Amino acid sequence: MTFPIVAYGHPNLRKIAIDIDKDYPDLDNLIESMFETMYQSNGVGLAAPQINKSIRLFTIDASPFTEEAQTEIEFKDVFINAKLVEETGDMWAFNEGCLSVPGINEDIMRLSKIRIQYYNANWEFQDKEFDGVIARVIQHEYDHLEGKLFVDHLSGLRKTMLKGKLNDISKGKVTADYRMIFAKQKKRR
Repeated sequence: MTFPIVAYGHPNLRKIAIDIDKDYPDLDNLIESMFETMYQSNGVGLAAPQINKSIRLFTIDASPFTEEAQTEIEFKDVFINAKLVEETGDMWAFNEGCLSVPGINEDIMRLSKIRIQYYNANWEFQDKEFDGVIARVIQHEYDHLEGKLFVDHLSGLRKTMLKGKLNDISKGKVTADYRMIFAKQKKRR
């Protein structure tokens, strides 16, 4: 099953997500559906708030970055109740986009290394360090759990320049190859 993606301007994207436990209803199917939704939407990550569920869960498969990084990237995981413990390294720019903000891609500055604690799909506790593209994708998805979007990392001037496009997205005046939910509408196919 695939879910519609919540669009920029929807209030659920600005909520801080809550932790879940092992007994969260139908969690295995939810995770499977999140991967299916992510792949069908051509994403490399998907956070539960993007499918209108304000819980601390996101999925990642960074393999589409293999060509761009000019090296094999095999990283696929599920992050449950993630807590970003540390961000270090050098600031570096990378062109980011987001399924919730279709048609807008911007160079975003982030630190290059992270340490994150989370539970995987088997509820095994993980305490790991990542760098480069994988750290970038994790930081982007983690932001969704904190009610932040990649455009929040832009300068005030750049946000002002994008204001019209962002307003159009929030009103449903955007084309995407996947179903979306807009703040001013219930559902759009």
